[in-house]
Amino acid sequence: MDVEVTGIKKAYARKKVLTDISFSLEAGSCAAVLGSNGSGKSTLLSILAGVRKADGGSFLYRGTDLLREPGQIPKVLGYVPQGDPLMEELDAWDNLRMWYDRGTLKRELSEGALKLLGIDRFLRTPVRRMSGGMKKRLSIGCAVVSRPGILVLDEPSAALDPVCKENIRQFLDVYRREGGIVLMATHDAQDLELCNACYILKDGRLHLWQYDGDFHRLTEAL
Repeated sequence: MDVEVTGIKKAYARKKVLTDISFSLEAGSCAAVLGSNGSGKSTLLSILAGVRKADGGSFLYRGTDLLREPGQIPKVLGYVPQGDPLMEELDAWDNLRMWYDRGTLKRELSEGALKLLGIDRFLRTPVRRMSGGMKKRLSIGCAVVSRPGILVLDEPSAALDPVCKENIRQFLDVYRREGGIVLMATHDAQDLELCNACYILKDGRLHLWQYDGDFHRLTEAL
C-alpha cells in the first residue's frame, strides 16, 4: 500500500477525539470519511496535513513516516481545508503566483490541472468577488502546485452549486486515474460515486462501510 495510517490518537484536555485511527490506501484510490459534526473528521485531516500534531501513531507514505518527518508533507500532500486559504485582496492570478513560478503557472493554465479546474476563466477576478465554487477551485489549484501524490480535502462540495461540484469531481476523477490518492471528508452523496472506500468516523475510530448507494442508511449510521 502507498499509504499506511496506524494508531493515530488525539485528545484535547480530557476529551479523546481520535483513539485509534488506522487505514490504508493505494495509488489511484479515493476514500471518503463521514461522521457527525464534532466526530473528529477535520482533526484527522489536519493531522495528516501536518497542521496539527497527533498524540500518537504513524502516517507512512511509500515507507516514509510523515508524522516524524513533517517537512516532507508539503512535497507529497496537498491540503484543502474547509475555509479557503486565499488572499482576499488579490485576484486568482496573484494568489497562484504565491505558489507557482510564472512558467509553470502558464503551462498549468493552458493544459494542466488549473485548466481542468477552469481557473483560466476567472484569473483576474478578485477573491472577494468570487463565488464559493471559484474559491474552492482556486484553493485546490494552489494545493496541487507540487503535483502531490495525496490530495486531502475537507468538505470540497459544501455549499457549492451543481456546476462547480461537477467541475471539481471531474478534476478529482482525472487526478485519481493518473495515480493520485484522494482522501476527503464529505456529507455529499455524489462525492461517494468517486470513492472506492467509505469510512465512518465514530467514537474516535474509523469503521469501513460497504456503501451500496443507500445514502439514507449510511447517514443513519453516523
